[in-house]
Amino acid sequence: MSMQQLKSEFDLTLNHLYPSTEISNFFYLLTSALFGLTKVDIALNRDFKPSSSQLKSFNEATERLKHFEPIQYIIGTTHFFGYDFKVDHNVLIPRPETEELVEWIIKNHPNNEHLTIVDIGTGSGCIAIALKKHFKSCNVYALDISKKALNIAELNARNNNTHIQFLEIDILNHQKSQAVFSQIAQNKTIDIIVSNPPYVRYQEQKDMQRNVLDHEPALALYVDNHKPLVFYDAICRIARQWLNKNGALYFEINEYLGLETKQLFQQYNFGDVELKKDFFGAHRMICGQKK
Repeated sequence: MSMQQLKSEFDLTLNHLYPSTEISNFFYLLTSALFGLTKVDIALNRDFKPSSSQLKSFNEATERLKHFEPIQYIIGTTHFFGYDFKVDHNVLIPRPETEELVEWIIKNHPNNEHLTIVDIGTGSGCIAIALKKHFKSCNVYALDISKKALNIAELNARNNNTHIQFLEIDILNHQKSQAVFSQIAQNKTIDIIVSNPPYVRYQEQKDMQRNVLDHEPALALYVDNHKPLVFYDAICRIARQWLNKNGALYFEINEYLGLETKQLFQQYNFGDVELKKDFFGAHRMICGQKK
């Protein structure tokens, strides 16, 4: 089967499920991952024919796409802030709005590499690793409740040549959280705490795409409809205790709960609280300073 035939069959199989531009993007991501061919390579090597094993892998990937599995899980990798990250079903796929959160932190702390940063709910490690790559002399701690997520994050740290300390934590368990932060604070004072915690209310599932709803880890996504800020509250309490004076707390947030999250910051007496919109104009980030 030629590449032209393969692409035609691929388009025909998925054209009732995805937009044409997305299908084309999927095709070239798969041919790069499975065949080692870029879009330019394919254009220049029209006679290339995949082997039977390559074709088998490609067909299996197509079948997974038919069930709305994210392409990032299928090829096992994604890009974030210019770096490559391994991902699987144990971690959320990093989003562009999370890149904006990293950019905001970097902008707010210019020329200051000697920071201690704690990333709570690190998942793939994308925030912690991106910040460590920029602030090369900073101390970064990445925390998560999931051992499997921490394993992925540790792999990503090694692959991106970054030294980060990974710790397991249940942020809703006050006693165990205190123990973890006591360990961090033995030798370091904390300048920045950042988190992208679970914030999707179960009632919002009806508005979610199947690729997220059916495949991304519920542990990292959902909160009770009646306690949507439970993780934010726990982290604010931790930050209030362990941040340096004038230390900063950053969150990615539920765009529908911006005002409630801001009120939570004020309740814990954080100053200079700022809600920030993402590229699409939704309130998706917030920061405040310990006073």
